Amino acid sequence: MTVTPAAAPGADGVEASRAALVVLAAGEGSRVGHDTNKVLLPLAGRRVFTWSIRWAHSLPQVGQVVLVIRESDRELVGRALERELPDVDVTVVVGGRTRHESEWSALQTLAPEIESGGTEVVVIHDAARPLAGAQVFLDVISAAAVYGGALPVRDQPALTTLDHARQSELRRTVAVQTPQAFRARPLLEAYSRASADAFVGTDTASCVERYTDVAVRCVAGDAGNIKITFPEDLFLAERLLAKADWDLSAETVAHRWSAHEGRRRRSR
Repeated sequence: MTVTPAAAPGADGVEASRAALVVLAAGEGSRVGHDTNKVLLPLAGRRVFTWSIRWAHSLPQVGQVVLVIRESDRELVGRALERELPDVDVTVVVGGRTRHESEWSALQTLAPEIESGGTEVVVIHDAARPLAGAQVFLDVISAAAVYGGALPVRDQPALTTLDHARQSELRRTVAVQTPQAFRARPLLEAYSRASADAFVGTDTASCVERYTDVAVRCVAGDAGNIKITFPEDLFLAERLLAKADWDLSAETVAHRWSAHEGRRRRSR
């Protein structure tokens, strides 16, 4: 796997890609100070996990959606999906003890579409990052369709092609975010081989790195793409949404947030 800065991908790559979204929501998140799974907590009128599904689903590139949950959360998740995402077809699967096992569960669900060519790119996202707006999903899908894989990175260094040792160093020294996107067939093959070897990766990129030579590109991350870890993160997320002038009743909510992201990026 090589890691290099991303040039702007061509429109042909974006239009041709058919992407599936995997949202990981099987963690406990005890540090947020609630007994409830943190992604099921309310954020500005919605559950945390439904925000990122709404952003991604606003893109025509995103078709199938797989949500990975804990079995104990099934009832609450089902009610939230019916209430907050009634127009989105979401496949719910139960995750494993680790992030890697949860990703593998989702990929097995997607395998028929991947093997038939119906899904060309898989986007994997942490449900605890509710403010990853439509633009960052589009950026990683576009780069993965053209180059093979994509990671959103904050404080991005000047990168050239890196060997495997320096790829691992990159993930330790810069703020790598989700969503992360990869061409679907190499990703499925990597996780199939990892399952046979009983290998457990620390994140999606580590498994891709071990089992493929897929090129992974860095795209610009965003300070607003925060992860809900502590109680104060929920308050910060609400302030960011308020600043973006979100309107929950409007179908254009994702586009409003994307426009806000674009204005922030141009001002930097």
